[in-house]
Order: sequence, then structure tokens, then C-alpha cells
Amino acid sequence: MAITLQESLRGLFYAPFYAALARDAYAQEGVEVAFVSAPTPGHAATNVMGGAADVCWGGPMRVMQTYHQMRDCDLVCFGEVVTRDPFLLVGRTPRPDFTVRDLPGLRVGTVSEVPTPWMCLQHDLRLAGVDPARITRVADRSMADNCAALAAGDLDVVQVFEPFVSSLVAAGTGHVWYAAASRGPTSYTTFYARRGVLTDRRDELLRMVRAIKNTLAWVATADGAEIAATVASYFPAVPADILTAACTRYKALEIWGKTPVLPRAGYDRLRDSLVSGGFVDPGTPFEVAVDNSLAEAAL
Repeated sequence: MAITLQESLRGLFYAPFYAALARDAYAQEGVEVAFVSAPTPGHAATNVMGGAADVCWGGPMRVMQTYHQMRDCDLVCFGEVVTRDPFLLVGRTPRPDFTVRDLPGLRVGTVSEVPTPWMCLQHDLRLAGVDPARITRVADRSMADNCAALAAGDLDVVQVFEPFVSSLVAAGTGHVWYAAASRGPTSYTTFYARRGVLTDRRDELLRMVRAIKNTLAWVATADGAEIAATVASYFPAVPADILTAACTRYKALEIWGKTPVLPRAGYDRLRDSLVSGGFVDPGTPFEVAVDNSLAEAAL
């Protein structure tokens, strides 16, 4: 029986997951995978808890959120792919000397689609000595709407992921001010499943992690154009030059891990952000939410 593998949302920063599908990495490891999409990001973890999907790729944020909300939660992260924050701040004018301390007084469009980007940015602000409440923030618009508002001069800076970043830069209406990846490890995307699935289907999941390990090794040697061409079928509306620029930027920012081992430092950085932003309390300990044994076996 195939492993039902669910994406939480369609995002270019998930490129290695799409590359694994496009390159038949799972079949090469002898495991059958049925790929599905969650109806919304918020349904991703509950689908796994309810059995609609065996494995999801998504943020440890969703795992911690589910532990916070459901007493019977037993979700476990077991293979990391996106090891740094893929969101960037793009401003209307060049600011080569920008730091997050400069955000007060500016009109800032933050991500509304998912909570993690703002949770991480507000923690950056706290660590920089800035109260997030001082930010003039538009928090209820989509990234696409914020990009339009930036171009129209209604916002000074927007928080977005690729390919919005490269599209704004190519159009001359945006300039990169800050890459959240520069803060260092912040665990952003892993495989996760219920603990019983890790036990009952361990051999298949080990093969999946081996497939991702091999894909990450390929990503490490491929250039942005090769990665873009490989995943292009999953982003048919994105022009090839924008897709290439976006993948090149993400590779340069080292958002994709070299191995599927999830480091404690990246998990704890994410947990600290979610706690300081009031999203979870006290947050799920690393030992409860992470199992690196499959990743270590794959290596």
C-alpha cells in the first residue's frame, strides 16, 4: 500500500520535495508514494492525525500547534529539508544598510497566509531590542495583495517568499532588504507523521528519508537553473527566468539542508519564536516532537 504524502501548501521553498517527486527518488528507493495536497495549510496536521494522510511535509510549527490544541497529539518530525527561514523583506527603495531595527515608522505588510513568518520576524525584533507592537503592520492581506500595494506606494516594505521576491526585483518595484535565512538555523519544513506510523511503516519511511537525503545531495550540486527546470511543472504560472532567479537565491541563502537530520538549534529557535509571539505555551520539547533516528540511519 502506498504511503500518502501530503503537501501543506504549494511553495517554491519546498523545491527539494518536488524534485524528489519529479526525479522518481522514492521509486528508486523502493517505496510507493501517493502525492496529495491539503485543502488549506491549517488542515495539514489534522489530516495526518485523522488518517487522511500518512506523512506530511510542513513546518514543525504545525506539529507544536497540534500538541498545543489536541491532547492526544503524537506527531513526530523525522526528516528536515528546509533548515532556514525562506521569507524576505522587500522594500520599495534600496536600503543596503537596513536592519530590522529600522522597521518602526515604516508601513509593513506581513504574511497572513501562515503564522510562522511573522512569529519569526517578531522574535528577531525582540532580540534586536524592538517591541513588535511598535510596527505599523498590515497583517490581513495576501502576499500578492501586499506586492501590489508595495508597487503602488501604499506600503514601504513587504514580507514575502519566492517567487514574489524575484518578481518584484525583476519589475524594479522591490529591493531586497533582509533575508530571514541570515539569522541561521530555524527549522522550517520536515516530514512528520504519527508515532504509530513511524513504528508500523518504519522501513517505508526509512526509504523515503533516504530518497530525500539523495535529493538534498543532488540539490547541493545543482545550480538554480537545474533546480528550476526540475520543479517547473509544479509552478506552471511562473516564468522560467523568475523561477531560475528564485531557486538561485534560495540556494545562495542555504535554506535547504545538506542532510535530513533536524538540528536542535533550528528547532529551538523556532520554538522560542512561537513562544515569544504567544502562539504556543510552553511549546513542545525537542525530545517529544523530533525523531532523528531515521535520518541518522539514512546517512
